Amino acid sequence: MDDYWKSNLKILFWLLLAWFLVSFGFGIIFSDYLDKFQIGGFKLGFWFSQQGSIYSFVVIIFIYVYLMEKLDKKYKKSKEEE
Repeated sequence: MDDYWKSNLKILFWLLLAWFLVSFGFGIIFSDYLDKFQIGGFKLGFWFSQQGSIYSFVVIIFIYVYLMEKLDKKYKKSKEEE
């Protein structure tokens, strides 16, 4: 069961890091550089700070569900074998 929680925390760490990069990194830190590009008529840095972080969060939720189902199946299978 220890391996399950280590894997769970590893998944959480990487997904939270991705969300931080998109929301804080793209929306604030790299905003000036990203503003050189446009998406839908808006500067890309502005778009990430207003919409991109929300869309990314929703995608991350789906990725988390997928990865956790995969992890649950893996450890359920190994538990049944014991």
